[in-house]
Amino acid sequence: MTTPSEGPGITPPEPEPRASDILGQALGGAARRAGLDPNEERPTGHVVWHAMGGWRGVAESVLPGLVFVVTYTLTYDPSTDESNLPLSLGLSVGLALVLTVIRLIQRTPPSAALGGLIATAAAAALALFTGRGEDNFVPGFITNAAYGTALLVSALIGWSLIGLAAGYLMGEGTAWRRDPRKRRVFFWLTLAWAALFFARLAVQLPLYFAGDVTTLGTLKLVMGLPLFAPLIAVTWLAARALYRRRPE
Repeated sequence: MTTPSEGPGITPPEPEPRASDILGQALGGAARRAGLDPNEERPTGHVVWHAMGGWRGVAESVLPGLVFVVTYTLTYDPSTDESNLPLSLGLSVGLALVLTVIRLIQRTPPSAALGGLIATAAAAALALFTGRGEDNFVPGFITNAAYGTALLVSALIGWSLIGLAAGYLMGEGTAWRRDPRKRRVFFWLTLAWAALFFARLAVQLPLYFAGDVTTLGTLKLVMGLPLFAPLIAVTWLAARALYRRRPE
């Protein structure tokens, strides 16, 4: 028997995907592209290295910022208390452009390098506009604040972003929220990631307001991949332990 709105052979429309499903798929897809799939039995070191993009990814993340700090420091003139800001920014953006062009020539996915180029160029444009070297780091502050806030809020409301990504990767959607152990682990993992972003702000913002460009740039590099890599490893190991296959 059919209802008035459903005739013979007519299937009811499928329910629209929820926001949590869409977000989970996006996060899980990004994690899988980065090589973070708990289903795959690979050494942790290999997974972390792949997530960082290998030597090329490390170079694209570190070299533009390193060139800026080194050039800014070497061109510092104590008599005027100034450095050659245009040269420092130009070399940094130029190197990011070269790395992006190399990816395009070699026909490798340019998304990471292109994103880095856009971020580097935007930061350089702001610093050139204001004439203050420390303003080169403002976009990074905004990114850290946004990521940290999103992660913290998601953990506090019980929809941990780490859990959403893992749930999609493991094919269980949001079913992990009904497992107290998984909810607890994803809660603390998400808080750890939020703490990383807020720690960067806590350490670097005082240096920004003090105008200490050299120390600020150095600490930004130190608090980048060196802190990102171990947290990736912990997240990978914890997620794999949660979904470890049990013998039948």
